[in-house]
Amino acid sequence: MPPLSYEHPVFHVGVVQMRCTPDAEANLRAADAHVRDAAARGAQIVCLPELFRHRYFCQREDPALFDLAEPVPGPTTQALATTAREAGVAVVVPLFERRTAGVYHNTAVILDADGTIRGTYRKMHIPDDPLYYEKFYFTPGDLGFPAFDTHAARIGALVCWDQWYPEGARLSALAGAEVLCYPTAIGWHPAEKAAAGEAQRTAWQVIQRAHAIANGVYVAVANRVGHEGEADAGLEFWGSSFVSDPFGVVLAEAPADEEGVLVVACDRRHQEEVRRNWPFLRDRRIDAYADITKRFLT
Repeated sequence: MPPLSYEHPVFHVGVVQMRCTPDAEANLRAADAHVRDAAARGAQIVCLPELFRHRYFCQREDPALFDLAEPVPGPTTQALATTAREAGVAVVVPLFERRTAGVYHNTAVILDADGTIRGTYRKMHIPDDPLYYEKFYFTPGDLGFPAFDTHAARIGALVCWDQWYPEGARLSALAGAEVLCYPTAIGWHPAEKAAAGEAQRTAWQVIQRAHAIANGVYVAVANRVGHEGEADAGLEFWGSSFVSDPFGVVLAEAPADEEGVLVVACDRRHQEEVRRNWPFLRDRRIDAYADITKRFLT
């Protein structure tokens, strides 16, 4: 199941849960420190939160904010390539990508432990909800749902709204991903928290645990934390970053209101056992799924 080049059955994944400030350079320094902390604790792959270099700017539509975008490779990948190389760790680097004038993406770049770029994923599913006006900023991705080889494991990297879609998880798993990394910026509208907050967060975790079960993969979710926006409005990011095993068991979970770093062991032998006993990939009826490419059937 794992490529023969992976000598050891166990690899370690880290997820970073962090607050994002108005200072982009301070956010980059914080990310660097968190990645190095995770690596010092044994992580071989570390996932950062979605768009971590900035406060979540999609709460409003403002053409001037396109100035926040950068090319790939660019300043963020160059800085964290040094971190990856010095710490000996692969890093999932989410950023606001400027592809060309007028074409921008919500992107995750995969850096390996030697600092090289192993690949790029562009967010495929783009939301448009109150305070999540992402369709104004981001062109939908056009690279599909690939998996990327790093020194420690083959990973998939999907981004936030992608986490609600079983198709993306399945295709990444079919590409050979052993762990799905989800950089995320999700939280509550403060006015809704009391009535619906716990149900919303539970649904968010359950859908991703379901991806782990349905595909027999590990899932690692890195969310931001803290309030961003006006004091009585804005968004309260709910943290709760976690790692699930292929059976859907939550192996580690961060709090809802604090920064933190999780480092979790992922065992390929456990993945093998789960897939042997729940052989969902074997029993797929690939001859019967053509209609999945249609918008609706009636």
